[in-house]
Amino acid sequence: QVQLVESGGGLVQAGGSLRLSCAASGRTDSSAAMGWFRQAPGKEREFVARIWNNFYTSYADSVKGRFTISNNNAKNTVYLQMNSLKPDDTAVYYCAAARSSQWAYWGQGTQVTVSS
Repeated sequence: QVQLVESGGGLVQAGGSLRLSCAASGRTDSSAAMGWFRQAPGKEREFVARIWNNFYTSYADSVKGRFTISNNNAKNTVYLQMNSLKPDDTAVYYCAAARSSQWAYWGQGTQVTVSS
């Protein structure tokens, strides 16, 4: 089992920045993919970013150039640096860990609210 705990959410004005953290514990695997997803009220959960093999990254088109995913294996932590935030980025952000090509483990989520 893997436990994921997100932190760093909050209220920020449009144009501002936040950094989310996801601390992993349990049977972690530093080579496995880690990702960030988000779910806005009334919408389905959507992919935001992922990192795998400690180097490769991919992003949703809506956040490219504004968000950066990174990790610190020594701390078993994955980060999501979010810059130039927009009201449309308001959502609950979830961290996920992959196993066998599936998003197998999820955190409880952290709320991000961007005011206009």
